[in-house]
Amino acid sequence: MSIPSVATTIVIKNCPEKDTICEFDRPDSTFTIKQIPIPEHLPEGTCLVKTLLLSNDPHQRLSIQKNQEIGRSYAAPLVPGDIMTSLGIVEIVKSNSKKYEPGQIVIGLIRWADYAVLSDTADLHQPIKQPLEYPLEYYLSIFGITGLAAYFGLVDVGKVSKGSVVVVSAASGATGSMAVQIAKNILGAGKVIGISGSDSKCEFVMHELGADICFNYHDPNWETEFTQYIGTQFIDVFFDCVGGDILNFLLTKIKKGGRVAVCGSISGFNDKNSGKIGNWNEVITNTITLQGFLVFDYQDRFLEGATVLVEAVKAGKLKTDAAFHVKTCVGNDITEKIKQIPKIWKLLFTDYKPNGKLITRIV
Repeated sequence: MSIPSVATTIVIKNCPEKDTICEFDRPDSTFTIKQIPIPEHLPEGTCLVKTLLLSNDPHQRLSIQKNQEIGRSYAAPLVPGDIMTSLGIVEIVKSNSKKYEPGQIVIGLIRWADYAVLSDTADLHQPIKQPLEYPLEYYLSIFGITGLAAYFGLVDVGKVSKGSVVVVSAASGATGSMAVQIAKNILGAGKVIGISGSDSKCEFVMHELGADICFNYHDPNWETEFTQYIGTQFIDVFFDCVGGDILNFLLTKIKKGGRVAVCGSISGFNDKNSGKIGNWNEVITNTITLQGFLVFDYQDRFLEGATVLVEAVKAGKLKTDAAFHVKTCVGNDITEKIKQIPKIWKLLFTDYKPNGKLITRIV
């Protein structure tokens, strides 16, 4: 493998207050391209890696928010001049580390770049066993943080049990699609109701993932139809990835003592006003528990969760072909290809996002 003399990277130019600007060469562009020399001699405890796959996650938007309160962030915010980061999978090209050797495939916190020099402790997390038993994409979706977040959110936070009535928002998305299947096929929920952003996505949630029904929140009548469907029955657990208006409405449908596993709040990522909650009376009078969680809270139990998910795949309880969607960076040269990374990532915040986990392939 020939190693280039420079790495082509995506660097933060402006931290956004609201929407990210993923077009380049504008005064207000969120990102810019930078060529960074690759050192001939690596510092001790580092590896030169080639990027293979990037995970696209909503929390990356929070990491670049302008004027963050550092003490309220769960990770150190990125600032102008920093290379944009992502979970992902890399190949070790060159090593000055006792932990990793050239040729190993490793999952970790990587960079929006074709090549990067990464720390063997802070950045590189775990090698993936070779020869591969499963496609690499599984380790960023089914067995990755999306599958683990869905599992621990339902089991530990939602406390879903056999027969529970469970609602999942963003049910066609990365974590939501896993939550639907785990609730239905692993935990034995009695009824699983999805909420998604189009009729076609709702069809996917019902016919591919196995939800009992799915409601399109863009339909002006969806709340009325939901109320008619649920009747006098109430929800045991709401697995929420969205917040905002959907959470406000669902709080009126949760039983006394019911639970909300707050996995995400994507409705308020670009506009905080869109994520506000106005139904606190429902929480108080019906003694509803809302609990936010981070998947890395369960890092010491990842093996436990991954073992359950692997066994579920082997038993046919999780549909692997519905778990992820890969978009490949295209272009006439490496700069054009790398410029596609933020545009693919921004699909997360639109109605054009593909079903399942969105993964970017760098070639």
